[in-house]
Amino acid sequence: MSATPHLWLALSPHGYGHTAMTAPVIAEIQRRIPSLRLTIQTQVDPDFLRSRYRHFSHVDQIADFGFHMVSATGIDLEASAQGYLDLFNRFDVEVADNAARMALDRPHLVLSNVAFIPLAAAARLGVPALALSSLNWADMYAHYLGHRPEAPRVLEKLLSAYHGAQAFLRCTPGQAMSLTNQVQIGPIARIGQDRRAEMRRNLGLAGADRVGLIAFGGIGHDLDLTHWPAVPGWSWLVVADDVARPDMVHWRRSGLHFSDLIASVDVVVTKPGYGTFTEAAMVGTPVLYTSRPDWPESPHLDDWLARHTQALATQHDALMGDLAGLLQKLFSLPKQQVATPDGVAEAAEIIVAELERHCAIDICS
Repeated sequence: MSATPHLWLALSPHGYGHTAMTAPVIAEIQRRIPSLRLTIQTQVDPDFLRSRYRHFSHVDQIADFGFHMVSATGIDLEASAQGYLDLFNRFDVEVADNAARMALDRPHLVLSNVAFIPLAAAARLGVPALALSSLNWADMYAHYLGHRPEAPRVLEKLLSAYHGAQAFLRCTPGQAMSLTNQVQIGPIARIGQDRRAEMRRNLGLAGADRVGLIAFGGIGHDLDLTHWPAVPGWSWLVVADDVARPDMVHWRRSGLHFSDLIASVDVVVTKPGYGTFTEAAMVGTPVLYTSRPDWPESPHLDDWLARHTQALATQHDALMGDLAGLLQKLFSLPKQQVATPDGVAEAAEIIVAELERHCAIDICS
């Protein structure tokens, strides 16, 4: 007997990266399975979800939180430790609640990037599950909080949830992981289209003007854009709504999809992050980024980015002090061979095969 395949996608609400990273994989699955039912469980902003996904039902309750942040790169370690301890103390209740929510509209497969409570809930229900990401919160917790007295008990729960998945699809580039169920796949990204002429028309820019994008993900950054250095001939697209400067405008005024915007600007100013780095590397857009040496993904992301586009790490003070000099140095670097999103098809192939197996249909016929 055949059935309409139902995929339950759980997304960490820690910024926008997990949501953006997974979107091209889901688009490829929907291309292969036009009848797919998609449920997305996350607390990511619904407008951002709709900008990246189509035809889905939304469950906006999720216990996972990633880390508590004080800025785009600053982790509140004490608040994060307390958050995990609190979550550990109510872990079974949260898993039971999530399982009950899933049971109301039971999926054929759960895919998580990279929330662990939904994975544990799927295991409790007997629903097959896969994980997909460039990081996992167990190894992240161990890196930052593994010295704490409660860490062994917390890590046992986290690792058990991740190992309950049939496989963890670790996309390139990604942090070193301790998980034993890893399957390595290639990079994942949406390849943006160069639409700079349309962007310039929408923004009313002269032909000689250069355009930069300041984007630090879905977590507020600690740059005071009112003191952003003015560079002659440059205009800046920002994600903030409250910046009143003649050389700055909200990125939505460009009229472009965010991935197309990355392909259309002259530079992206950002922090290390999977989605922005990979989308820039697919189209060769130069990247100026604030270094994040404590973040376990950083060395892998940084090295990979430098192999696929002009990329320069800097510090907050230097960025705010000598932006023109940094841009000159960045653009003097040699151009690199752009990357290809091989991981999109690789991940889709694995996920579709699992849906075929558990949905009792021949999707590919």
